Amino acid sequence: MYPESVIQAFRRKFGEAPAIVVRAPGRINLIGEHTDYNEGFVLPAAIDRAVWFAVSPRNDQGLHFQALDLREEFQGDLKNLEKSSLGWPNYLLGCFSELLRDGHQTGGVNVVFGGDIPSGAGLSSSAAIESGMLFALNELYHLGLSRLSLARLAQRSENNFVGMNCGIMDMFASLMGHEGCALKLDCRSLQHEYIPLHVQDTAILLCDTGVKHQLVDSAYNTRRQECEEGVRLLQLIYPTVHSLRDVDMNMLQSEKNHLRAVVFQRCKYVVEENERVESACKVLKENGLPAIGSLLYASHEGLKNEYQVSCPELDFLVDHTPHSLGFFGARMVGGGFGGCTINLLKKDAVEGFQTYIALKYREKWGHDLRMWEVKITDGVGMMNDE
Repeated sequence: MYPESVIQAFRRKFGEAPAIVVRAPGRINLIGEHTDYNEGFVLPAAIDRAVWFAVSPRNDQGLHFQALDLREEFQGDLKNLEKSSLGWPNYLLGCFSELLRDGHQTGGVNVVFGGDIPSGAGLSSSAAIESGMLFALNELYHLGLSRLSLARLAQRSENNFVGMNCGIMDMFASLMGHEGCALKLDCRSLQHEYIPLHVQDTAILLCDTGVKHQLVDSAYNTRRQECEEGVRLLQLIYPTVHSLRDVDMNMLQSEKNHLRAVVFQRCKYVVEENERVESACKVLKENGLPAIGSLLYASHEGLKNEYQVSCPELDFLVDHTPHSLGFFGARMVGGGFGGCTINLLKKDAVEGFQTYIALKYREKWGHDLRMWEVKITDGVGMMNDE
């Protein structure tokens, strides 16, 4: 269906072929959830679910966007970048706003976009939209920006224009992904290392709860504030602490009585999750993807009980994974409050597990469970309309 449907829709709408066509992948995060905005470590990877953009320049300052999957359109102007009540245009408008703030000049554009990243499933369709739009503008107007610069701009776009105080992980993974590798990212320095996954006979299966989260209006920003509160109090005793990245469990335990109970819980999760990322990278290098299954389960327990961003449907899916030789591990993935679980299992066990978990989920929740097996791909790139 993609990218052909996006190209065809562009031709119908604007009467010409697009100047460029861009693919921007979604991402999974193997482990390292909610550590990015705490300057910690994450282990994401770009996947073969993506948003496709067909883009051409205009001869004026107009902006004409068509969201193919939503069957909605937006028209605006570069000289008057205001938030749209439709919601989705803001992910595009923010890209223009941040480019202009840095002094980069673009003209108006016609854009049609659509893709197969499930919205609200925790696979970061929003970051793919921002990363893909910025990549397209960089190519179209020869701005000469590096992928790292584009990732920073995409993060700022979501922070400043959309109003979501997210970290940089999702945009970084979408732009910097590499086929067959996870990306160990230091969210403070932005140094990164590609970790080969050696998938072999292991499958990565996503199970979508069907519960949609709206992180801008959720407890996401509250979690960030709670972590920052912990850092401020720890700094009184440990002046070298700038973020939870600098905290270990001995330091945290020593100040437990000076922290609100909920703040201690949030900080404890982040400190331990950073340790799990480090452990996962070591294990992947030595023993391959199946060996990190136990770390996935530990991550989910922390997200459920200490960071409290899970939900009953996510917990049900993780709790009902089989303890067999063919199944290695599972956890919720993404911001939380809904979305997907990530499951590691043998490829020859996928069909049986899908049948089993679909039946259990329907019995419990009364609706079907959507599932996708994903592959690890390269990051944002451009294709030619042959």
